Amino acid sequence: QVQLVESGGGLVQAGDSLRLSCAASGRTLSSYHIGWFRQAPGKEREFVAAIRWSGVSTYYADSVKGRFTISRDNAKNTVYLQMNSLKPEDTAVYYCAAKLYASGSKYSPGSYVYWGQGTQVTVSS
Repeated sequence: QVQLVESGGGLVQAGDSLRLSCAASGRTLSSYHIGWFRQAPGKEREFVAAIRWSGVSTYYADSVKGRFTISRDNAKNTVYLQMNSLKPEDTAVYYCAAKLYASGSKYSPGSYVYWGQGTQVTVSS
């Protein structure tokens, strides 16, 4: 089992920054991808970014590339999502999730087994 807890959401203005955290506990994560997804009201959950727990590979949705950065702190068992130049269309509940490397596409929410409870990000114009 892997437990994931997100934090860091809030209400900000367009152009501001936020950093989300995803604290992981449970089994070792060396064989996992950790992904960030978001879901706006009335929309499907969509991929935002992902990182391999071991290694340096990172992956981003085109809509956030150049604005968001995913990173991890292995010592703290935490993955971060630094979000800069936020836009109103970034408003959503943000979730972190975990999947085994070989278990499906890193871009698909259906591939992820473990999910956090989500944190709300609201960007006003």
